[in-house]
Amino acid sequence: MQAPDLVDVPNIEPDAFERPTTAALLPHAPTHPPRILLLYGFLRERSFSRLQAQEAARLLEAFGTETRIFNPSGLPLPSRMAALDTQPIIADRDRLLPKILTKPS
Repeated sequence: MQAPDLVDVPNIEPDAFERPTTAALLPHAPTHPPRILLLYGFLRERSFSRLQAQEAARLLEAFGTETRIFNPSGLPLPSRMAALDTQPIIADRDRLLPKILTKPS
């Protein structure tokens, strides 16, 4: 197996990196790469959890997955939870989660 391009992940030793194949993981291969939704909870501009989610996305993409990062910055604050269901960002979350949590048939 040819080593992937690891220019964007300098903390990985290329000789020790092996991208897993779908055939090795699943007997019936899906038609798309694995999809992973990454969540973080802090809204600060320099949030450590957001930076961790971004680093995890870079590593997961190097393994051949499709990643999305859910940005919670538009979520209402707990004091405004009564109107939660009407928020557009909640509709985005509700639209994304079933696709990710449902097993492909």
